[in-house]
Amino acid sequence: MNSPFRTKTVEQSIRDTEEPEHALRKSLSAWDLTVFGVGVIIGTGIFVLTGIAARNNAGPATSLAFVAAGIVCALAALCYAEFASTVPVAGSAYTFAYASIGELPAWIIGWDLVLEFALGTAVVAVGWSGYVRHLMHTNLGWDLPTALSGPDAGGSFDLLAFLLVLVLTVILVVGTKLSARITAVVVAIKVTVVLLVIIAGLFFIKGDNYSPFIPPAQPQTTGGGWTAPLVQLMFGYEPTNFGVMGIFTAASLVFFAFIGFDVVATAAEETKNPQRDMPRGILGSLIICTVLYVAVTLVVTGMQKYSEMSATAPLAEAFKSVNQPFFAGAISLGASVGLITVCMILLLGQTRVFFAMSRDGLLPRVFSVTHPKYRTPYRATVLLGGIIAVVAGFTSLEKLAELVNIGTLFAFVVVALGVMVLRKTRPDLHRSFRTPWVPVVPILSIAASLWLMLNLPAETWLRFGIWMVIGFIVYFAYGRRNSRLAKAGAEAEY
Repeated sequence: MNSPFRTKTVEQSIRDTEEPEHALRKSLSAWDLTVFGVGVIIGTGIFVLTGIAARNNAGPATSLAFVAAGIVCALAALCYAEFASTVPVAGSAYTFAYASIGELPAWIIGWDLVLEFALGTAVVAVGWSGYVRHLMHTNLGWDLPTALSGPDAGGSFDLLAFLLVLVLTVILVVGTKLSARITAVVVAIKVTVVLLVIIAGLFFIKGDNYSPFIPPAQPQTTGGGWTAPLVQLMFGYEPTNFGVMGIFTAASLVFFAFIGFDVVATAAEETKNPQRDMPRGILGSLIICTVLYVAVTLVVTGMQKYSEMSATAPLAEAFKSVNQPFFAGAISLGASVGLITVCMILLLGQTRVFFAMSRDGLLPRVFSVTHPKYRTPYRATVLLGGIIAVVAGFTSLEKLAELVNIGTLFAFVVVALGVMVLRKTRPDLHRSFRTPWVPVVPILSIAASLWLMLNLPAETWLRFGIWMVIGFIVYFAYGRRNSRLAKAGAEAEY
């Protein structure tokens, strides 16, 4: 059993969750999971990317780009729902891969998720800091010293982003249920802001702004080289802005707005009734957010001509363009509050993946010990929270943000592949939720995810490849020898 493709049975994965020292508290309901999903999905994407995609890629048809990206996520969500209800163990795609494809693929996807969630947390923390500084300057006339405003503002350290991650780390150590309650309050504020945009904006729509709904296609200037999409370098295909293909170009961008529903799957082990509640939480949050995204996009592109939309605060600027500063201010405040939950749930997801890898011995087991009172993985949470706080404080992450997209899409591919493999290898498993039309849905999920990945710049693929190489080195230097499966196999041979 020294093969890097050895699998960990579903039964063993579930037994591991019953060890007192390494057990998480089961406290979450379907409602909590849906709130988590909505809380992390509605964030930077809808508050920022709507304007960029409309102005540069698809015009009013950006609403169709959200539909296309939502379909890609829905295909993946159906696969996640089957796995999360069948293998209700912390770790999401990492745990699913371990049970179906093998240890090395599981390690690769776990290593990928650590990067995705860590970088996502830091990016959102920096974005939140920018919103708060803008609000303080606009409403209070008060500015942080430049040195403490972060690299993006010409400083050297982002104090607000650093402190936000530290505070959220403490909340996650104290308990998942507490974080769920805080998330519920903030999500209520965030959804209220989105509904405010939709309802109030309806009164300021001008039909002329929708013409043309799909603007004429224009060649996309990528600059060539490493900045060009990989699909262009491989096949000579040149993506276009606007036109029908511009909708799919925009979909590659606004896909970021859907990142987060997969985080729900990382909390499977802390769910009271995962067989019933995980599918509801994953699919429910995705459906709610897709409907809200399409409605918001239709409203704001009707309020303001797509070519004039803001690339930084499109929702607020749309209301400023129709002389409604009150609504603009309310939206900015809601966006800054809403980003807090995005940050917290991404951090929650990362600590659960790290915890699962540690419990399996692929990372030091010391990080899989849970707090005696709160039953949370406090050591992993403190370690990762501290590292991410420093990264958010010192780093400008605009370019690296694309790594979040490629990491998520890679996880989608692995989960879809895992569903097909487990259907073949373990047809006897009880599945309270079954992905429909297997293998058609998983194959479509893989194809759609790969297409969006190919539309990302080649330099993003290069950075992703470097991270994966580091992961291979760590696995073969430490994880392969220290995994619990390896030790169990050695004892059996002895």
